[in-house]
Amino acid sequence: MIIDSHCHLTYEPMYSSLDKTIRRANNDGVKYLLTISTEDKSFKNILQIVENYTSVYGTYGIHPHEAKKHKEIKSNYIVEKLKKSKKIIGIGESGLDFYYNHSEKKDQISSFLEHIDASQKTNLPLIVHTRSAEDDTLEILKKATQKKDLKILIHCFTGTKEFAFKLLDIGAYISASGVVTFKKSKELADTFKKIPTSRILVETDSPYLAPEPLRGKPNEPSYIIHTVKFLSNLKNISYEKFSDSTTQNFFNLFGRLN
Repeated sequence: MIIDSHCHLTYEPMYSSLDKTIRRANNDGVKYLLTISTEDKSFKNILQIVENYTSVYGTYGIHPHEAKKHKEIKSNYIVEKLKKSKKIIGIGESGLDFYYNHSEKKDQISSFLEHIDASQKTNLPLIVHTRSAEDDTLEILKKATQKKDLKILIHCFTGTKEFAFKLLDIGAYISASGVVTFKKSKELADTFKKIPTSRILVETDSPYLAPEPLRGKPNEPSYIIHTVKFLSNLKNISYEKFSDSTTQNFFNLFGRLN
């Protein structure tokens, strides 16, 4: 069994062919999918999807790119959104993206702190997006964990080995996307080889970042099998054992799913 811990089923081309997309994933052994929120207005679509599909769960959160459009959203509002369905099991994706800077740094940081507060209030995991912001991300998360327990999942990790192990030190789980399979990702692959299997989750981030040998195509949850195969070979573990480990890690972080 595999769990796609991060996909965007509200994005095209998946949203207009949900039945087929989810069926293909289920047929390839992807038992559960976590569809991720990036903005407030599309959350209603996530609620509809999780209600209609047994294997799909969701989150609520504001992507750092969208922070400038959601300055009014505070932690209490996030907490209220989480109550809309028992199948909303995480907060995010939130975090810092200083590579594109589609929102001002101060707005991204402010939004990130509100999501952290909501996560600590509810004890639900925080799904973190971080790009070109390793020092700031680590400092903010480290301060937060010193004050109160925080469940952290770093999504689509592409950072340095040093950053990865500092995140592990504060209890974070780290998710691998199709990027790790790319031919130019040798350093990233080496980092995942050294990260304990007990702290790794897997994801597609679909419709983005299709793994080799499908790179360049619109990604979808069924393609996660290529990332799992790559990582199991990298770690010299059987496909089944690695799948089971990442699934158990998901349950350890998010709880068992019904």
